[in-house]
Amino acid sequence: MNFVEELKWRGMIHDMMPGTEEQLQKEMTTAYVGIDPTADSLHIGHLVSIMMLKHLQRAGHKPLALVGGATGMIGDPSGKSQERNMLSEDDLNHNVEAIKAQLKKFLDFETGENKAEIVNNYDWMRDFSFLGFLREIGKHITVNYMMAKDSVKKRISGEAREGLSFTEFTYQLVQGYDFLFLYQEKNCKLQMGGSDQWGNITTGTELIRRKTGGEAFALTCPLITKADGGKFGKTEKGNIWLDPRYTSPYQFYQFWLNCSDADAEKYIRIFTLLSKNEIDALVEEHLQQPHVRKLQKALAKDITIRVHSEKDYEMAVEASEILFGKGTTETLKNLPENVLLDVFDGVPMFDIDAQQIHSGINIVDLLGGDLQVLKSKGEARRALKEGGISINKNKVGEDFTVDASCLLNNKYILAQRGKKNFYLIRISG
Repeated sequence: MNFVEELKWRGMIHDMMPGTEEQLQKEMTTAYVGIDPTADSLHIGHLVSIMMLKHLQRAGHKPLALVGGATGMIGDPSGKSQERNMLSEDDLNHNVEAIKAQLKKFLDFETGENKAEIVNNYDWMRDFSFLGFLREIGKHITVNYMMAKDSVKKRISGEAREGLSFTEFTYQLVQGYDFLFLYQEKNCKLQMGGSDQWGNITTGTELIRRKTGGEAFALTCPLITKADGGKFGKTEKGNIWLDPRYTSPYQFYQFWLNCSDADAEKYIRIFTLLSKNEIDALVEEHLQQPHVRKLQKALAKDITIRVHSEKDYEMAVEASEILFGKGTTETLKNLPENVLLDVFDGVPMFDIDAQQIHSGINIVDLLGGDLQVLKSKGEARRALKEGGISINKNKVGEDFTVDASCLLNNKYILAQRGKKNFYLIRISG
């Protein structure tokens, strides 16, 4: 496949240096993307760059993932309004190892001449003295050149309250040296990233030109936006992470499932490996029956399986169906506690003493008594007579006794009135 053509139809090219496509057609080319390890998990904002590396490898080229153990200690001013907190070396090392494990789900690190590699710029920066860096690198790039970069101009012009520290100002030199080092040591001729990285990347190509006389290239993708103007990858709870400790597979699946039609049509090109014909067919089917949300379902399935697993995807689908009346008691009992709480996030929750449940309590007393899940015992009886009450998805009558056998995860009971009113009862003590 032609790498540049593939990115073009997927809407993944923002800027490209002249000669880049010719270089990629001429020979197997090594290219890299940088990731600053400021957390021990990637989030979905990183996925665009990772997918660029994935397509690069599929096209027969060699991907490098640069995990910035050194640059992570500084902080990149691009797109930032203030300086980020610096991390300790131990924290950075921990983050680097966690990110490596996640990258292996996307890239082939084992086979072929173009197998992926992970590199850490701390390995070549840690022994570089300040004076050595000034002598070897600093003299090749002028302050005028550095000041002309948009990321620097915005911070100095007063658009940000904090100004720009010298540490951040030198970031583009450090990133430029990364490119130079990889150019010399790994024959890396292309750096890729988000459009906000164009200035830093071209500093690298300029440094390579001035120091070695060689030619290197730059390619950036657009920054991903949402159709409604909101920030991609952010929810009320924060970032959507790839690590299930921070974002459960259910929440992850739901994020993609709940995309707008316009966003789903864009995201399915960027974040999946489906072919143009497959995507065109899905878009056409979606236009015929938009209420079925076929685009969103295909997007959510593809990316949830790749980031998590087929089993996690199936559990996320089953958990989603519980809210729409399709789930079973068995499905409910198999949900891990964190997923159960994710599914019923925001529903009224009531606490009851464990002794009452273990002794057994009549359903009318449970719902209409002191807990006041329903307003009164009379209201509870009426709802039960009408067949409108379920416990853990099973319809129950007035004579039903709630006991320890009803517990989900040894801690919860799900009560439901009608189709849409859920109540979570939590055992305490």
